[in-house]
Amino acid sequence: MTKGLPATGDQRRSQLLRGVLDLCLLSLIAERPRYGFEFVAALADNGLDLVSEGSIYPLLTRLEREGLISSYRAPSASGGAPRKYYRLTEAGSAELTSGRAIWHAFSGRVGRILTATEPTGGSAL
Repeated sequence: MTKGLPATGDQRRSQLLRGVLDLCLLSLIAERPRYGFEFVAALADNGLDLVSEGSIYPLLTRLEREGLISSYRAPSASGGAPRKYYRLTEAGSAELTSGRAIWHAFSGRVGRILTATEPTGGSAL
């Protein structure tokens, strides 16, 4: 799923990302149709540089099989082989809207717990 994970922090980030990567891809596609490598670059540009290209394609295949995205081929701007672009379907748009609401509610609750609790000074057993 991800590039090499030398640090514990990267492992935690990878686990967190694994649960929302599909929503991130849907959101990027909602912005504009994209092809495979563009997802990796866009995620990295947004600080999610743990995702490898090899983990994107199986997820795109699953999203397409579920009818959340569709694909088409278009010529490469650089004149190379045609690229496979992905676009959002109506079902994908509805899934993204629902997923965003769930994510905002969930992340808000987790954020409250992580910021509202402080160590009591006692040691854990």
